[in-house]
Amino acid sequence: MAPVPNVTRADAAQAVRNPLAFIAERWTPAQRTVQRAALSAVVMMVVIVVTGGAVRLTGSGLGCPTWPKCTDQSLTATSEMGYHSAIEFGNRMLTYVLCAAVGWAIVAARSQKPWRRGLTRLGWTQFWLVMGNAILGGIVVLVGLNPYTVAAHFLLSTALLAVATVMWVRSREGDGEPRPLVGKAVRQLVWFLVTATTLLIMVGTVVTGSGPHAGDSSHVPRMPLDWETVSKAHAVLAWIVVTLTFALWFVLKAVDAPKGPLHRTRDLFLVLLSQGVIGYVQYFTDLPELLVGLHMLGSALVWVAVLRVLLSLRERPVEAADVPAQIDPHLSAVSP
Repeated sequence: MAPVPNVTRADAAQAVRNPLAFIAERWTPAQRTVQRAALSAVVMMVVIVVTGGAVRLTGSGLGCPTWPKCTDQSLTATSEMGYHSAIEFGNRMLTYVLCAAVGWAIVAARSQKPWRRGLTRLGWTQFWLVMGNAILGGIVVLVGLNPYTVAAHFLLSTALLAVATVMWVRSREGDGEPRPLVGKAVRQLVWFLVTATTLLIMVGTVVTGSGPHAGDSSHVPRMPLDWETVSKAHAVLAWIVVTLTFALWFVLKAVDAPKGPLHRTRDLFLVLLSQGVIGYVQYFTDLPELLVGLHMLGSALVWVAVLRVLLSLRERPVEAADVPAQIDPHLSAVSP
């Protein structure tokens, strides 16, 4: 085994001033490690969307009635407060797990050789979005689960999931100039699909804000809209997204598109079908909590699948500069 290099006082000072650069000089992750780090942020983002839904569906939104502490007297939930506080506080603690996943993605991207600055920026964008959403989550509690702040909290989570998905896909590509794999008309169709999906998600937050699951057993104000009318508008948008996806698949087959866009479109269509079945069943069974939770999971998966379709329409080859130089196996560390 290679000897472990001594850490001098200068090394320690450098680690304090710029810990990421310090780590990058001494560690070169494999490409698969960077991809897994980026994927872990996507997975944790989906998990926290689902657990956030569980907080609302169990009526635990005000289980911890204040923020950043759980109560005015306690930083954490206590056994006397019941299971609602445990659920709400547990969801808050998952934010730290998400931060750890994003932090790992940032460190892995920064340590890759050569340094991929664009990938690292995507990691830092996730970090600041997590911080912003944590603050917004605190505001949601402080204003008593106002439905408009709850909707904004979910939409910011959706934006964070978008950045995490882009970083994951980019970690599997090179940094060469993007080359389109399909024509302009197909790309425009996909942008229509992305826009329709965005509207679908936004209207979904209105369904939530006007629906029966307010997030707490106490009186929580709802959006002054007819829930059934908004639900029908949501269903219409869902059918538009399904139709656009179906049309896209046929167009891709007609133009003999590469397998990447075809496979991503097929995956999206399957996720949409599953989501549609859950949506209609929950509507006709008076919104049971379990199905609503599955529908929230499906919403996150649909968004990831749509973004993967969009990003599959081009390729970014690995340039010569992207390929790290061969390292002498007898060296104990990577030279800065």
